[in-house]
Amino acid sequence: MADEQALEKPHPKMNKPPHIGKGPGRVLGTCITIFLLLIGVTALTLWLVYRPHKPQFKVVGAAIYELNTSTPPLISTTMQFTVLTRNPNKRLSIYYDKLSTFVSYRNEPITPQVMLPPLYHRKHSTIAVSPVVGGTPVPVSLDVANGLVTDETYGVVGLRLVFFGRLRWKAGAIKTKHYGVYVKCDVLVGLKKGFVGQVPLLGSPGCKVDI
Repeated sequence: MADEQALEKPHPKMNKPPHIGKGPGRVLGTCITIFLLLIGVTALTLWLVYRPHKPQFKVVGAAIYELNTSTPPLISTTMQFTVLTRNPNKRLSIYYDKLSTFVSYRNEPITPQVMLPPLYHRKHSTIAVSPVVGGTPVPVSLDVANGLVTDETYGVVGLRLVFFGRLRWKAGAIKTKHYGVYVKCDVLVGLKKGFVGQVPLLGSPGCKVDI
């Protein structure tokens, strides 16, 4: 009888629930997961609030002081363009650390590249720049030289003003890394052979900005 009671009596360890341990590794993994989630949420919030928008460029004036095509394959010209550039960001400033410009015709440069001074663009503002390009003869193809002569005869010349360089966005004390910027401004100017000075803009759509 005693043996039967001994068999029926459960062992003290049989009804004890299994032990689920929370070791240091499990706690550390949970903390890292929560930390990464917080970083992700913070980064997403900052991106939504401060996400940078491209600057905008538009040519509003042009002057041609020289355009000499009489000694091909060299062409000599001096031009000046007035360009409005707008920073559409309400929370971000823009630093142009390096910015150069040149003029092309039929996808061929007709002026040498000119380096512009560093430019600081405050948030949500518009500034004007008036680079002077040219002054040094540039070798061009016969097609470009003949095309310019023909266009001057008709009184309409299509030019492309190009800006390229590097910029950074700035929010408070934080600056982003450098980004390459390339701007193409296609303009039509009214120009007759021998005319010098301010020329009318016959067409000047907004410039294309690639970053």
